[in-house]
Amino acid sequence: MSIIISMLALLATFYQLRLQRVHNEKSLKPLGQIDLPDHKKKLGIQIRNNGLGPLIIDRLTFSKHGTTYSSIEECIDIDPKSYMHISAGNLVRRVILPNTYLAVFEKNFGEHADESIIDHVRKQLSYITLKVEGRDIYDNKITFERDFRWFSRYILETPIKG
Repeated sequence: MSIIISMLALLATFYQLRLQRVHNEKSLKPLGQIDLPDHKKKLGIQIRNNGLGPLIIDRLTFSKHGTTYSSIEECIDIDPKSYMHISAGNLVRRVILPNTYLAVFEKNFGEHADESIIDHVRKQLSYITLKVEGRDIYDNKITFERDFRWFSRYILETPIKG
């Protein structure tokens, strides 16, 4: 009888360990989001982790007009020295801790910048889509993407006269 009770206790322990692991996986899940801040003459692209566990970024893929690129500087025709950007190839892994973000692109135009210059950058960014491939600490794959059409919301196209 004591062997049966010991075996049942052992099975209950293993079951409890499994439940604990499932609980940990769910409670430490990262929640990735791509934010596009555009205010006070500053433009940006941020990958934000709103979850409770770290988000491990394996790959960033930018696409523009059906062509994919590994960095944003290949997608826009702005001097790369004039803005902050990261290049994340296949070999570079980044970790985004909970409630923090990774800045992929940031451009500060200064107080006296002309609005047409800012609109030029907004227009170039509006054609791009970013796809983020990553994982959590339990090696579960996480993929999300967002297009940047939001940057074109205030750009006024000059009407064609005909």
